[in-house]
Amino acid sequence: TEKDLVVLGATLEGNRELKRLIHSPVIGREEQGRAMAAVAEKMGLGDLTKKFLGLLARNRRLFVLREVITAFVQLSGIDRGEMMAEVVSATTLTDSQLSAISDQLRGATGKNVVVRSRVDETLLGGLIIKMGSRMMDSSLNSKLERMKLVMKGVG
Repeated sequence: TEKDLVVLGATLEGNRELKRLIHSPVIGREEQGRAMAAVAEKMGLGDLTKKFLGLLARNRRLFVLREVITAFVQLSGIDRGEMMAEVVSATTLTDSQLSAISDQLRGATGKNVVVRSRVDETLLGGLIIKMGSRMMDSSLNSKLERMKLVMKGVG
């Protein structure tokens, strides 16, 4: 189910050993399958999710699990009339900031927007918002780059 995949995705993000397991070309498909079955059992994931993980392991496709989860959640959201937006910022955003961003995006699109946030320490400030095939970059980095290009054109 979507709930299972979201929980699995969050676990995958925070667990270095699990990442190593699904990305390692050295670990065989049987061993990956057994390990993922144990993880799924411990997490209490449903039978359909367990079978899906087994299928990915048998076909040596666990390395794309994160992308599969992201695509599935997006498609499920579209089916419910929602849009997904990824907000990248220099620091962790508060719930009220994320809510305000979601409200602004809802006003612009007319759809319910589910916002996921991510921190990128390389940003000096500002935000990058990715929604579908659109991207709005109001980061300080991009503003400085544009200023640099303008200055080169003047000189």
